Amino acid sequence: MTEKPPGDQRQRIDKWLFFSRLCKSRSLAQDLVEAGLVRVNGEPVTQPSRMIKPGDRLDLQLESRDLVLLVRDGGTRRGPYEEARLLYEDLSADDQPRLTAFERAQRRVRERE
Repeated sequence: MTEKPPGDQRQRIDKWLFFSRLCKSRSLAQDLVEAGLVRVNGEPVTQPSRMIKPGDRLDLQLESRDLVLLVRDGGTRRGPYEEARLLYEDLSADDQPRLTAFERAQRRVRERE
């Protein structure tokens, strides 16, 4: 395995989602990306190996709500929430309500079509 250069902050999106505690496991992060529920800088991403860097904007369609995040840093480990929270800035609207169980089910049905 090759070492990254010291100034290179790029990281796989599935790894970053796991380190930032937005997904419970790396395989769930890969599933989220492969399902087309992640956009990087407005472009849909379906490859978990897609590299992201500080300054990238992520649009995530999570089960309970949609998030808009600005990547601040790449992670080195899955640490506590306080540490993981420093990896991104949340740009989502504060008044965005969480989805109800019915709305989540509707979203899943629309994704399959």
